[in-house]
Amino acid sequence: MKNLKNISLALLGLLVISCNNDEVVVPPVTNEEELITTVKVTLTNGSNSIVLQSKDLDGDGPNAPVVTVVGNILANTTYVGSVQFLNESVNPADNITEEILAEDEDHQIFYQLSSGLGTITYTDNDSNNKPVGLGFTYQTNAVGTGNLVVTLRHLPSKSAPGVASGNIANAGGSTDAEVTLPITIQ
Repeated sequence: MKNLKNISLALLGLLVISCNNDEVVVPPVTNEEELITTVKVTLTNGSNSIVLQSKDLDGDGPNAPVVTVVGNILANTTYVGSVQFLNESVNPADNITEEILAEDEDHQIFYQLSSGLGTITYTDNDSNNKPVGLGFTYQTNAVGTGNLVVTLRHLPSKSAPGVASGNIANAGGSTDAEVTLPITIQ
C-alpha cells in the first residue's frame, strides 16, 4: 500500500511539473529500418521473362551476395519491369515491398544503367504524383553488357532537380538497399 501511495505521489508530481512546463516534449517517431536480404527485378515482354536477383542472407556479414540472372534480355525490346524487396532471413520471408508501397511518399527506387544499355522510365507514382519506382519500363538498346544498379532511398527529396526522372545525384535521403546486377543484352 505504501508503494502504491509513493507511485501515486510520483505520478502526481510529474503531472504538476509537466503542466507547469510550457514546452511540450514529443518523443521522436522512429521508423525501424527493415533488413533487406533480397532484391528481385522481373522484366517481362510477352512470354519472355527475365529475373535478376541479388540475395545476401547474412546482410552486412562476411559473405558476398549471390547474384543470379535467369532468362535472356533481348536487344531493342521494351520490357515491363517490377522490383521486389524481401527479408528472407526469417521464415516466412517478410515482403518489404508492401511497406514501401504503404509509405510510397517516403521512398523512391533509382535505376542506374551502364552507358548504352537503354533507358528506364517510371510507371508508378505516390499520392503527390512523384515517382516510386516499384514499376517501370525498360527499353533496351543494341547488344551489350554492363550493370544495373538498383538503389532504394528512404526520404529522398523527390522535388529536387532531376530526381523525378531517376537522377539519384540530388536525391539525398538514406540508402535502404543497393545492389548491382549484371546485364547482358543479346
